[in-house]
Amino acid sequence: MSIAIIAGFGLLFLLGWPVVLAILIPSIAYILINGVPIELVGQRMSYALDSFPLVAVPLFIFVGSFMNQAGITERIYRFADALVGRVPGGLAQVNIVSSLIFSGMSGSALADVGGLGRVEIKAMTEHGFSRPFASALTCASAIVGPIFPPSIPLIIYGSVTSVSIVQLLLAGVFPALVCVALLMATVAILAWRRDFPRSERWSTPNEIRIAFLSALPALLTPVLLIAGMLTGLFTPTEAAAVTAVYILFVSGFVYRTLTWNHLLYASYETLKSTSAVLIIVAAAALFGWILAVEQVPQLFARLLDWSSNPLVLLVIVNVILLIAGMFLDSTTATLLVIPIVAPPLHMAGVDPVHLGIVAIFNLMIGLVTPPMGLSLFLISEIAKVSIRSVLREMLPFYLPLIGTLIIITLLPEISLWLPKMIR
Repeated sequence: MSIAIIAGFGLLFLLGWPVVLAILIPSIAYILINGVPIELVGQRMSYALDSFPLVAVPLFIFVGSFMNQAGITERIYRFADALVGRVPGGLAQVNIVSSLIFSGMSGSALADVGGLGRVEIKAMTEHGFSRPFASALTCASAIVGPIFPPSIPLIIYGSVTSVSIVQLLLAGVFPALVCVALLMATVAILAWRRDFPRSERWSTPNEIRIAFLSALPALLTPVLLIAGMLTGLFTPTEAAAVTAVYILFVSGFVYRTLTWNHLLYASYETLKSTSAVLIIVAAAALFGWILAVEQVPQLFARLLDWSSNPLVLLVIVNVILLIAGMFLDSTTATLLVIPIVAPPLHMAGVDPVHLGIVAIFNLMIGLVTPPMGLSLFLISEIAKVSIRSVLREMLPFYLPLIGTLIIITLLPEISLWLPKMIR
């Protein structure tokens, strides 16, 4: 039966059915065939959503959408331009630094692509960069978003595995910086080979100061979040609420760009995005329960019994997740695959926080990898370029992304140093 429902899911998914239906139809068929009360469908799905940590998801989605509407993303971009616009690579380097800054507020790669992406691609194409290259770099740099706190995927991971969400969020800080450093080095090499344009001069200290002061209220957001969680003032879920209130305050009383239209549009976008995420969470919970009944996790655990070396198991799981990320969106993969692979690795001695960072970063690479590649589809729509042309320009950026994955897999202290401070 377990093979049948997994095959059913795979078939429906490959035929182009929506992920939710591809999960639900085999699950409901399993329940009907086995005579399980149909009420269990609603029970398992509602139970999955009865989770306090998941409250953070719509709040962070709202923050990212509202910042785009209120023009806060443009202030962040201008500051990044003043800071690194003269570095070899010019606006390509600005793109990466902007993503790092914006990630401290949105927690979502797709929010980065949909928000900053429009500003970044427009600026880069006006300064001589090709549209496909600007699109590819935007997708690659946006991967930092779900790793640097706050992070919606890490919150979902923590709620699924019962791992401390605070420690997961803190663990993402240094891996995100490693990824940014490797991306910037890659752009510098490409700039040397392709003679990319850059700013004609370095920004003066006064210009940097003006851009910094303009963006400062927004830049304080990640500082506020990390400090609050480190000191125990609020939980990650409460941090999401604090962030939403803080951004509304900044927009209304500092930048004075708050309007009812901005609020309504951001709320509408939040409802759409949250519904899409949480209905998958609910459906995947039912699917995961069926797999548990069929003892699929135990079967998988036995497949990993041939090695007790944590590093070997991490390599195996990385391969599994890379393949899963090519076909499943990160939320679905987290909910379906992680509950299966996590227990054997925990028993082998892999730190659950370290595994969380490795797993989520791995799945984020799936956002820029066909055939799913949600970031690729989104950027193709935004930039009006073909996915084929974006993929061609993406090829150099897979090296720093895979390189980051290898580094954080082999060197767990990069992820664990900051969380250990609060253990």
